[in-house]
Amino acid sequence: MKCPFCANSDTKVIDSRPDKDGSTIRRRRECEACSKRFTTHERVEDILPLVTKKDGRREPFDRLKLINGIKKACEKRPVSVELIEKTVDSLETRLQESGEKEIPSATLGQWVMGALHDLDQVAYVRFASVYRSFKDINEFMSELQDLLKK
Repeated sequence: MKCPFCANSDTKVIDSRPDKDGSTIRRRRECEACSKRFTTHERVEDILPLVTKKDGRREPFDRLKLINGIKKACEKRPVSVELIEKTVDSLETRLQESGEKEIPSATLGQWVMGALHDLDQVAYVRFASVYRSFKDINEFMSELQDLLKK
């Protein structure tokens, strides 16, 4: 493992333990060169479907891209990073369980909106405004009214 401080590739594991839900291993490491410590998380590499974009392009599912999108929607909201990661974990599990080799980005977007609807309604509206690319204020208001009805 390369040290994030000095880029030396000689590091040693000081402590290793499973995380709370047992899906990853948390390792505390120390660099042999600069003696600084850092944490890594080891997880099983899952085979996830390709995401099919609106324009027909296909790209691998990117967990970090999904986390960043949800973080952006939850900015300045009372939603913890831990809760965001749990949400992304459940979306990844859903992707794996679907058994599909490809999934439309629209489907993934709907799943994210559903998760955000339950997580934080302001984050849901923020994500929906970007995801659905509202043409005018009337479309935006329609979405808000639907949210208020529920």
